[in-house]
Amino acid sequence: MPYSTQHLLIGSIDPYSGKSTVVLALAQALIQKGVDLAYGKPIGTCPEVGVACTLDGDVQFLTKTLKFSPDRLCPTLVWADSSNLEQRLAHKDTQDYAAQFAQSMVSPPTGENESTLVLLEGPGTLDEGILYGLSLPEMATIANAGIVLVTRLKSYLPLESLIAAKKRLGDRLVGVILNDIQPSQTITVEQVIKPYLEAQQIPVLGMLPHSEILKSVSVGELVTRLGAEVLCSADRMDLMVENLCIGAMNVNSALEYFRRGRNMAIVTGGDRTDLQLAAMETSTQCLILTGHIPPAPTIISRAEELEIPILSVDLDTLSTVEIIEQTLGQVRLHEGIKLDCVFEMGQAFLQIDRLLTLLQPKS
Repeated sequence: MPYSTQHLLIGSIDPYSGKSTVVLALAQALIQKGVDLAYGKPIGTCPEVGVACTLDGDVQFLTKTLKFSPDRLCPTLVWADSSNLEQRLAHKDTQDYAAQFAQSMVSPPTGENESTLVLLEGPGTLDEGILYGLSLPEMATIANAGIVLVTRLKSYLPLESLIAAKKRLGDRLVGVILNDIQPSQTITVEQVIKPYLEAQQIPVLGMLPHSEILKSVSVGELVTRLGAEVLCSADRMDLMVENLCIGAMNVNSALEYFRRGRNMAIVTGGDRTDLQLAAMETSTQCLILTGHIPPAPTIISRAEELEIPILSVDLDTLSTVEIIEQTLGQVRLHEGIKLDCVFEMGQAFLQIDRLLTLLQPKS
C-alpha cells in the first residue's frame, strides 16, 4: 500500500510521556497488520552520564524485540547528553546534522519501496534537538514526515499544548495518542476530551489506560540501581515492585500502613526486626535494609521460606528512597511481563486501521 509520506515521526509535547512505550506498541501493531516497517531514532539518548554510546538502548531493545535486521534501521546521528551539548554550545561541534538526516532519508534502509513505512522516534518535546537542527518540526520538514504526538493526560493542561502544536505543525500532525489515562478520567476523556480534539481536526488514534505493570520495576533492576547486595532469594529478581514504603514507625502503625500497599519494596533499618517480620506478612516483593546492620537469622529464614528477596544497601534511607522513586518513575520495558502488557494494549487501544487510512494519499 503506498503512503502519502514514507516517514512517520512519533513525538511528544512534554518529556516522559511514554513515547518509547507507544513506539514499541505501534511498531508491533503495524507489523501485525502486515506493514513493511523500518525504524530509526535520529537523536539517541545515553543510558548513563559519561558512558560512550554506540547504540541507543531503546533502538537496541526494539530491534531485538521485533527482530529488525540491521538493514531496516536508520542511523542515530547525535547523542543527547551534556558532553555533546557543551561541545555544540562552544562551537566545537559544527557538524550539519540536518544535512546528515536529509541524506539518511535519501538513502533509506535496504529494500525500501513505496510500501515501506519508516517509523522514526522523535525527541521528547517539539523543540528538543533544535540546537542540532533536529527538532521535531525540522525533522518532519526534511523527511516530509507525518507526526503522531503522545501525551499523558494528568489534567486539562496538555490540551492547550496540543492545540498549539496543531497550529504549529498544521497538516503534518496526523493525530495524537493519549497515554496513561487513569480510571477516574476514562469517561471524561471519551465524552469530553476526545470529541473536542476531533472537532479541532486532531484525530485521536489511541487512548491507553494507566497500567501499574508498566510503572513497576523488577527487584533485579533495583539491585542494579542501588548497588545492593542480595542476602537471600537471589532467584526471585523477576518479582515486580509497584510501590515504595518506608518502615520507620511502631510496628502496629506499620502493619496497618503496609496492608494498604501492593507489591511493595519496603525500606527499613537492618535493626528493625519487628518491622521486617510485619512487612513479610503483607504484599512485599523485597526488603531493602539500610544502616549496615545485618538482619537476624530468623529474618533470613522467614524470607527464604516466603521467597522474598532481602537487599542490603550501602546508602542512607533518604538516598535509597530517592533512587527507588526515580526508578519507579521511569517506564523501562526490558521485562517480559511489561512487553506482553504493551503489546496487548497496542492491539486493544491503538486505532491502526485509521492511522493507515490517514497515511494514504488523498485523492
